[in-house]
Amino acid sequence: QVQLVESGGGLVQPGGSLRLSCAASGFLFSGWSMSWVRQAPGKGLEWVSDINSGGGSTFYQSSVKGRFTISRDNAKNTLYLQMNSLKPEDTAVYYCAAGIARRPTTIREYDYWGQGTQVTVSS
Repeated sequence: QVQLVESGGGLVQPGGSLRLSCAASGFLFSGWSMSWVRQAPGKGLEWVSDINSGGGSTFYQSSVKGRFTISRDNAKNTLYLQMNSLKPEDTAVYYCAAGIARRPTTIREYDYWGQGTQVTVSS
């Protein structure tokens, strides 16, 4: 059974940092490109970043470039998103997903996805 379980979300002040993790099981994690996507309250799904299967190639949405870093540990079947200099507009539910889609309209454009973790940036 495929599972993607996100963790690490929470409430943080503007300018703060969080590190999200996504534990994968039930599929060959090391063979898949992986993505982080987010959905803010009342808004559509937004691609944030993706990484290729080996971890050597990464891409970022322009609004997070330079602040967020995606990485993976294939030995631990885990995907990460280090988020620094957080802004209120980063508030959203963050999902990890298997596959790549840089203009998603629904989460189903990815092959597998988790339940999400809430990130709230507020003073």
